[in-house]
Amino acid sequence: MELRRLGPVGQEEPAVVSEGVTYRLAPVTGDIDGDFLAGGGIAAVREALLAGDLTVWEGAEAERVGPPIARPQAVLCIGQNYAAHAAESGAEPPKVPILFHKHPNTVVGPHDDVEIPPGAEKVDWEVELGVVIGAEAAYLPDEQAALDVIAGYVTSHDVSERNYQLAESGGQWSKGKNARGFNPLGPSLIPADRIDPQSLRLWSSVNGEPRQDSTTADMIFTVAQIIHHLSQFMVLSPGDLVNTGTPQGVALSGRFPYLGAGDVVEIGIEQLGTQRTTFVPAPAAVQRVTR
Repeated sequence: MELRRLGPVGQEEPAVVSEGVTYRLAPVTGDIDGDFLAGGGIAAVREALLAGDLTVWEGAEAERVGPPIARPQAVLCIGQNYAAHAAESGAEPPKVPILFHKHPNTVVGPHDDVEIPPGAEKVDWEVELGVVIGAEAAYLPDEQAALDVIAGYVTSHDVSERNYQLAESGGQWSKGKNARGFNPLGPSLIPADRIDPQSLRLWSSVNGEPRQDSTTADMIFTVAQIIHHLSQFMVLSPGDLVNTGTPQGVALSGRFPYLGAGDVVEIGIEQLGTQRTTFVPAPAAVQRVTR
């Protein structure tokens, strides 16, 4: 079972793909968001499928695929969570999870174009396992409790601009992580009970040339450890997205050129689906004066 949101930007409607058939989820929910996840929405979808209560979405394959979750309150990211990536970044493996934030408005569909900011010279790709929270979580007692609050998993692309992240950072990374569209997400939200998060292959390519190829078994901090750790410092809310780090093979390593206009990045995670993103120049700034 795959949960999706299909349709034009800002007008996405919820859907479920089961055994290759796409169904509309309107009888179950108006959207796939925090309220849906916290209210037992995934179980309700399964019940509706079994009961035959859902209508086939004719022509679904022609619809734009939007991000599979709507309006996350927070996008939390873990840095340098693969030892080889830490090494290619010139850093020692962290002793505790490194946290930075992306603005929720960076989240776009898995095949939407992504803008290169004006003057940006070091735009980089980063395939990541995304974790979607399904229940409020604070001060979780252990790692099993952490797994219990996870609704599902997604393919996530933590696009970065390395000059903004490092040279212009002021000591924090978020300037390099928050440009428009810098978090393509999806295509699907896969329920947590179907996935072993520590045994997934993840990969990326640029213009058809291989870049990253690794497995989540190489994470320094497991998904359970990350969610448990974060809950000691903040309240995680239903619908929040947690990006769990990227493996080696990015442009920051010096082995590959950074992205330019026209480049096509494909990323994928086993069982979760693939993305295809074209990078384009940002349009000229438009200034509006309100009188």
